[in-house]
Amino acid sequence: MNSKVSIKNRKASFEYEFIQKYTAGIILVGTEIKSIRANKASISDAYCVIIDSEVIIKNLHISEYKYASFSNHEPKRERKLLLNKQEINKIKSRVQEKGFALVPIRLFINDKGIAKLEIAVAKGKKIYDKRESIKEKDIKRNIEREKII
Repeated sequence: MNSKVSIKNRKASFEYEFIQKYTAGIILVGTEIKSIRANKASISDAYCVIIDSEVIIKNLHISEYKYASFSNHEPKRERKLLLNKQEINKIKSRVQEKGFALVPIRLFINDKGIAKLEIAVAKGKKIYDKRESIKEKDIKRNIEREKII
């Protein structure tokens, strides 16, 4: 597979501090994977929940496949994530603590052509932490400008 599909959630890195990252598989329908390969997905509004020891991603928008007929998928349906039981238990114990959330970071297709979702147990940033990250971005941007000149 030469396809370089990597759909990122840029807002998540600004809003949250990532504690631990996991890579999970997603249960998809045929037209969904075709839309992902065409970069027609958005994870900016998506979030993960744990229901009955299963991790489910909600609000993940995968656009309808343009060339499908009557068998097209629903764009914002709930999708189950595939993780080990040990990983789910670790995530569940961590998310139940106050201030932690399960956030999708990146949707990508691996070398074998399988869609994967990178999720993270994250803690929300305070306002001063957000300001600090903005300052760091500005400093990096200024350094890059000076290198070009």
